[in-house]
Amino acid sequence: MTVEDVFVDEQLEAAVANELSAEQVAERTKALVGYSYVADDYYEVGREMIRSHARAVQSDHPVFWDEAKAAELGHDTLVAHPTFVSVLGLIMQRRLFEEVITGYDMWQIMQTDQRLIMHQPMKPGDKLACKVSLESFRQSMGADLLVSRNELTNQLGEPVVTTLTSIVARAAIEVDPELIGKLNAVMMHVDNEGVAGKTAADLPVADEPPALEPLAYGAIDFDTLEVGQELPVVRKSLTLGNLVNYAGVAADPNPIHFSREVAEAVGLDGVVAHGMQTMGLGATVIGDFVGDPAAIYEFNVRFTSPVYVPTIGAAHIDFSGKIKSLDPETRRGVIALVAKQGDRKIFGRAQAMIQFN
Repeated sequence: MTVEDVFVDEQLEAAVANELSAEQVAERTKALVGYSYVADDYYEVGREMIRSHARAVQSDHPVFWDEAKAAELGHDTLVAHPTFVSVLGLIMQRRLFEEVITGYDMWQIMQTDQRLIMHQPMKPGDKLACKVSLESFRQSMGADLLVSRNELTNQLGEPVVTTLTSIVARAAIEVDPELIGKLNAVMMHVDNEGVAGKTAADLPVADEPPALEPLAYGAIDFDTLEVGQELPVVRKSLTLGNLVNYAGVAADPNPIHFSREVAEAVGLDGVVAHGMQTMGLGATVIGDFVGDPAAIYEFNVRFTSPVYVPTIGAAHIDFSGKIKSLDPETRRGVIALVAKQGDRKIFGRAQAMIQFN
């Protein structure tokens, strides 16, 4: 099979034919700082999708699986994992970079930092409208550094989650036709993409999220903790099957997560795990330690090194951490998390803010 025999995706074809220079793309993007819009279609949270995501980030915590046990911890139904937002985050990001901030390509964009602010847990039946905005733009060492903001509101007009995503992107890159061939030989193909209705217009969207008022739910007692206390070391393993499953759950078709040939063609040493997958594993470890994942009201991670996963066998990530600070007035604390593959740190900084009982 030759490169010419392979269908060239419209987005990649556009990258090759891009007439704007990197400087022009940067100027246009800079002018969009502060621009915001509400996504046309709302996202409805499903009970089984909550469980599918929990399985993908290796959590068997009962708040994701068993209504009766979730009720014992203070919940009126199942709740979603703290990183469940990744399931709909890519949908919003694709819209942002395909229709608003053009000149970049999804497969050339790298996530570097993720901040999640949880106003309340996501629940089955939540209809989430998403307000998307470009928070900031700057350039460094030949790359464009962008921060996008997503504010999710439920059907009652209540804020649910706010996300801040830092991204490194490069515009006007000359694309090797052979790489295009490899990409399209493994990427998912759909004959015709369905068009969703404009449903979010019927939902109220909060203008500004209120001050955080986190709840402890079933979290452990604050008085049993002390600053410097270490979390037990937990090992999580990832195989290619885990990556493929997560790609399906998060609707992320990037082949660097399942095709060694494509990963090496773009300069990686092999297939890599999704950044949000490793962040999800970290939140699972913290949630198990504190007793109730819903007590995590903020989680911030800086991604510094990818997790390489072999074609046969498993990659192992060791999670450790300690209690960084405790506030007796609010009964809140900060947990610093460390994630390593061998001797290599996966996170440059990872912190979770917890409301304890």
